[in-house]
Amino acid sequence: MAIERVAADLQVAVGRLVRRLRQTHVPGQLTLSEASVLSRLDREGPAPPTELAAGDRVRPQAMGATLQALEQRGLVSRSPDPADRRRVLMSITDEGLRLLTDRRSLKTQALTDALTHLSEEERAQIAAAARLLERLADEL
Repeated sequence: MAIERVAADLQVAVGRLVRRLRQTHVPGQLTLSEASVLSRLDREGPAPPTELAAGDRVRPQAMGATLQALEQRGLVSRSPDPADRRRVLMSITDEGLRLLTDRRSLKTQALTDALTHLSEEERAQIAAAARLLERLADEL
């Protein structure tokens, strides 16, 4: 199969999966940008807004709006950077972590339910593909 066809099929399949997961109702719904910021802060720890913007490949102004919305909801907090008091660091709050954990659990459950309809062999293929998708994401 031509590599371009694989790329096109992959884009369609991943896009459809993402859309379906987005449709999973989560109380306290987050935008994709908000969820991305909370996930990054959970995984990597406190970070300045400029690094968060660069990591999500968005303009600093767009990240500022996202952080403001999260801060107003009490999901992130800001504090001075101990290494450079002129900078601020954003951190996920306990409430932000709770909301993120709930969101992940609901989406994991939706995927788990869908995986039960696949054979053991198909689930093994999905597991292998998940590892390859991680590697592919690192290449983009």
